[in-house]
Amino acid sequence: MKITFLLTWGDQMGGTEQATYTQAAHLAARHEVEVLSVFRTRETPFFPVDARVALRHLVDRTGTVDSPVRPHGISTEECARLADLPSELVDRSWESAFNALSDLELRRELNGIDADVLVSTTPALMSVIADLTPPHVITVHQEHRCSQLRGTSGEPLLLRAPEIDALVCLTDRTREWFADSLGPAAPRLLAIPNAVPEGFRPRSSLTGKTIVMPSRLVPEKRVDQAIQAFARASGEHPGWRLRVFGEGPEARRLRGLVESLGLSDSVELLGATEHMPEEWARASFGVLSSRNEAFPLVLLEAFAAGVPALAYDVLTGPAEIIRHGVDGLLVPSGDVDALAQAMSRLMGDEAALSTMGAAALEGTKRFSSEHVVKEWENLFTELLAHRESPRRLTARAERRAYQRLHLGAGRFHTTVTPDRETPASEDQRARENALRAERPELIRSGGRLSEVREDLYADDILRRNLDTAVTALEAHGIPYILLRGNGTVLRHRLAVDAERAEAVREALATTYGGDAVYVQLLSPRHGAAPGTPLAEALPRAGESAGLRVFRQVVTPGQTLRFGPGYGCDIEFWPVLPEEDEHAGLYGAPLGATAVGKRLPTLTPDATLNLGDREYPSLRPFTRRLLNDITFPIDVVYTWVDGADPEWLARKEARMSALGLALPHGADHGDVRFRDREELRYSLRSLAMCAPWVRNVFLVTDGQVPAWLDEEHPDIRIVTHREIFADEECLPTFNSHAIESRLHHIEGLSEHFLYLNDDLFFGRPLRPSTFFHGNGAPRFFWSPTEIPLGAASEEDEGYFAAAKNNRRLLEEHFGVSVTNGFQHAPHPLRKSLLLEMEETFPEEFARTAAAPLRGWRDISVPSSLHHHYGYLTEAAVPGSLRNAYVDIGSYAQHPRLTRLLADRGYDSFCLGEGPDSLVPPEEQARVVRAFLGAYFPVRSPYER
Repeated sequence: MKITFLLTWGDQMGGTEQATYTQAAHLAARHEVEVLSVFRTRETPFFPVDARVALRHLVDRTGTVDSPVRPHGISTEECARLADLPSELVDRSWESAFNALSDLELRRELNGIDADVLVSTTPALMSVIADLTPPHVITVHQEHRCSQLRGTSGEPLLLRAPEIDALVCLTDRTREWFADSLGPAAPRLLAIPNAVPEGFRPRSSLTGKTIVMPSRLVPEKRVDQAIQAFARASGEHPGWRLRVFGEGPEARRLRGLVESLGLSDSVELLGATEHMPEEWARASFGVLSSRNEAFPLVLLEAFAAGVPALAYDVLTGPAEIIRHGVDGLLVPSGDVDALAQAMSRLMGDEAALSTMGAAALEGTKRFSSEHVVKEWENLFTELLAHRESPRRLTARAERRAYQRLHLGAGRFHTTVTPDRETPASEDQRARENALRAERPELIRSGGRLSEVREDLYADDILRRNLDTAVTALEAHGIPYILLRGNGTVLRHRLAVDAERAEAVREALATTYGGDAVYVQLLSPRHGAAPGTPLAEALPRAGESAGLRVFRQVVTPGQTLRFGPGYGCDIEFWPVLPEEDEHAGLYGAPLGATAVGKRLPTLTPDATLNLGDREYPSLRPFTRRLLNDITFPIDVVYTWVDGADPEWLARKEARMSALGLALPHGADHGDVRFRDREELRYSLRSLAMCAPWVRNVFLVTDGQVPAWLDEEHPDIRIVTHREIFADEECLPTFNSHAIESRLHHIEGLSEHFLYLNDDLFFGRPLRPSTFFHGNGAPRFFWSPTEIPLGAASEEDEGYFAAAKNNRRLLEEHFGVSVTNGFQHAPHPLRKSLLLEMEETFPEEFARTAAAPLRGWRDISVPSSLHHHYGYLTEAAVPGSLRNAYVDIGSYAQHPRLTRLLADRGYDSFCLGEGPDSLVPPEEQARVVRAFLGAYFPVRSPYER
């Protein structure tokens, strides 16, 4: 068969290029193989190309102007103009190298390509082959990175994968992520690792006291952490050296770090080299400290030289290669102390080095070219056997249809959150399969067995996992106390005497044998591998500073997963030794509590109440602490349905009475009043992420969403008539006016949050995110500057109000303000708003009386309150991770995909600018698809 590999630039140094040439060479023994490079960037490729593999280029970049490599009649000037035009095939956010000239050459080449199989090597190229390849050519994408963490460059993977024949990943974990995210829209999915590069590899004697680390010098590789770990370990092991091979922007900073640590004689930053086999032959072990990897070839190169390795246990890669304790060591990602301990262990144990080195060399058989090539040949043969089948193209069309119907809209694609914990061992996966056979209601999600539920909120999961842990402890008579944390982490924490650690492991194993209960090891010790075993396997898992106990739960669409982040921590507290200044006290193994890092006893003398149950604790944890928030907090929404005929009639009548024509534009048009049921999902976010809210007040012009349960005791509809003292102000269609009267809601608590319906809580939060324990609200600065000058009729309403606010503050305080505030939940105090109304009565009255947003308005709860509170020492700046996404822009839709996958923002806003390019109907589909995936659990406020 004829196989063509498509590279962006086949001349450069990179893992994708090296892996492609290695694979091409292996296949060339029995097939016609070529590498097609879009760009030629060097006279000679960095990696040697096997003589049996043809290498062709499309666009030459070695000269001053891009030009086609083929004979052509395009002038130099025309080439330059084409190279300056953007690509129509590849979005610039995916890959910036492409342009109109590369489009021209790709279309010419791929439309008539005669290959049997065409293999793309980047997501951008996958999109290109989906667009251009003739139907008779089998299309395969080989994914060379950790797809789950690609960000913008990975967008084509989800959008275009249904249109190709197969997608091949490097690890099962990435394959499972694609299967979960694409569902029936997935093409043939397979995991095939990279093969060990062929050729002679001199073997290391492991006696040189040398640590080798090939790495690009970029922040992602965390070389600084490897250097810091070496500094801690080398003091006990003189004579050892750390040799770093690579180049990058971090070189200067790393040299400074080496000098500051006094390691100039033992840490060498040597730049890139083409002689790594010889360097591995001098190594005793290798180190990999990256934040993320896909399937690191450097580990295979080390193993091929008989060199063991230690690495951070990141999402994918190292754990698929290193067998912990057999041919290397894995340590928790980012744990410099653990990395130093692992280094020290290998530095000080020649016998272990020798044993692991032999195992590493033997372990390369798992990645032999013979084994890997056979998997590729089997895949290609299988796909070619069905090339002419009508079902092949029909299946592709049906995958695309499913994708459009169920997996998003626009450029948004639903995706599952990647699991970031250690992948399960083969033995554990076999056991999980057996458990699933016994309990068919369980599904596999994120690499673990999961219950499927759509009726639980985050707080329910946290309590459920607490009770799971407590049940095992109490059943085996193991004393414990419930701790109170000192930060924003919501997980429950239990303290147990460290002497009972083994008993705890046995208790969990016994109680949950045959059950889908998982336990993550916290700070593994004494050589234990990082991991998240089933509870029943705990006695074999090794020691750790604590255990995180959880039952994994997912919603039916798997877009919301409650995993270890919602577990309950059982911490093993040791008695501090005599040499410690606090000898005799118990010391925190995993971080301070609300009352500090040490406790005098673990014998309970009080109880803490959570819900309807009391848990043993210590008296200090039951006292009200300085930062505790015990006051009630309400939420106020303003909402309107701009499509309601009765509301539209009232608006038209009001404007007619004022002698005004129906308005248009950002301040008065459809954009501001369009309802896509955002409020339904904002309330879902409130129920999921802020269970501490007391009451919800929905301020409307008498409108009530059809789906809302008005009878729910914690929600109340507030009409404009209830908050406006002067009925002459009504009806009003001015959001500034309505906002200026919110503090007059009857029954509203002193402390409350104000939200528009386009705002959403992104993850579970504590009330301390918004208020201090003394009641002071926090506010959240925005980098958006308020334009200079006085407000005028030409100003957009937001900026006009901000300028008017500034004028008031200048007149009253003699202080000018320059920045506004994030469009996020606004923490407010009713008494402060009343004080402001007394201070600025004319401005409040004028704004309240304006039926439409105008250039003389002030903006009260979203801006003036925060500035006024800051200047009167009643409010303080806070920190909030907030995102704003313009759903009217196609370019911003991929941000929704990342928001859904990461769930890392405290809050986010789905806004829409006045110059939207996305039709309203499509915007509605995008919003509903995204919000339905992000918040699949119904709130108690829905009918």
